[in-house]
Amino acid sequence: MSSADLPDVSVVIAHYNRQDSIVALLTALGEQTFAKSRFEVVVVDDGSREDPTARLTALALPYTLQVTRQKNGGAAAARDNGIKLARGRVLIIIDDDMKLPLDFIERHFGYHEGGAKVVVLGRMRPDAALATMPIFERFHALMLDKMAESFGRGETPRGNDLFTGNVSLRREDYLAVGGFDRALGHSEDAELGVRLEKLGVRFLFSETAYSIHASDHVVLEKWMKRAVLYGMYDRRIARKHPDYPRADPWRFFGLVNPISRPFLAFAVVAPKASEPLARVFIRLAMVIDGAGLSRPGVAATTLVFGMEYFRGLRNECGSLGAAFADYRAYREKLRHHSP
Repeated sequence: MSSADLPDVSVVIAHYNRQDSIVALLTALGEQTFAKSRFEVVVVDDGSREDPTARLTALALPYTLQVTRQKNGGAAAARDNGIKLARGRVLIIIDDDMKLPLDFIERHFGYHEGGAKVVVLGRMRPDAALATMPIFERFHALMLDKMAESFGRGETPRGNDLFTGNVSLRREDYLAVGGFDRALGHSEDAELGVRLEKLGVRFLFSETAYSIHASDHVVLEKWMKRAVLYGMYDRRIARKHPDYPRADPWRFFGLVNPISRPFLAFAVVAPKASEPLARVFIRLAMVIDGAGLSRPGVAATTLVFGMEYFRGLRNECGSLGAAFADYRAYREKLRHHSP
């Protein structure tokens, strides 16, 4: 097949146990204003309980669809496998629970038409149903809104801001840096962004290439565990990129409200004791939020996430002495590198 016959865009979607959502998403992609002959969709099922292949390939869609299935190996592996199957020069990576405006692909592709080395972070707006979800899940949407607001005020996105819920980039650049690190269970998107930034790729934020995120995460235990895992894996990323202080999780200690710092320090000093305290605080946050006091509920939820995050960071360091040494090393890095 000649390059003229290849699609301009490959939409890559990792799927896991959301058959109704992925069917709705694939159907919606068929209504895009972008010419159907100019894009393809690649779905990689990450070992879902039920194989979706037959149902998805039976859909009558106006574009080329590839569906493949892998043994459960995580989102990074699924997206990487999808990208290796993809044929388009521009990749758009989205989650399988997204809703899209009709000009979504067109908006993303517009940033890449001149062949510029850019990564486009598309705005992820919360679905209306999110308002009825627990405070701990709404917390993530609020953090995304906060990030979007900072970019709207003129802050420039950096590599470790990369998120794969809604992003586009050149396939050539993705392959040049070696793709996702499959050994990372979390934050693999941010780590990929660090390598892309080192390659010289520019990062942009787009309000118009937006998607609507319809989350179904309602289990508190999973949320707590994710916070711990983010702390652990962010520490591994910092070890992998010692020349990039923005990837170091210790930087958050200086960014949080000073009132929170003793609690985060407690999570580092006494991680076993901080866990039950964090559980008390999140239950309190849910009660406060249920009473209609959203702002203090969000503040308490943010504190809990930070405590669990720093507990994961401490666990990854191993010992308290190692954690202190790690923090001192981070402070030393700041003296020699621009953050």
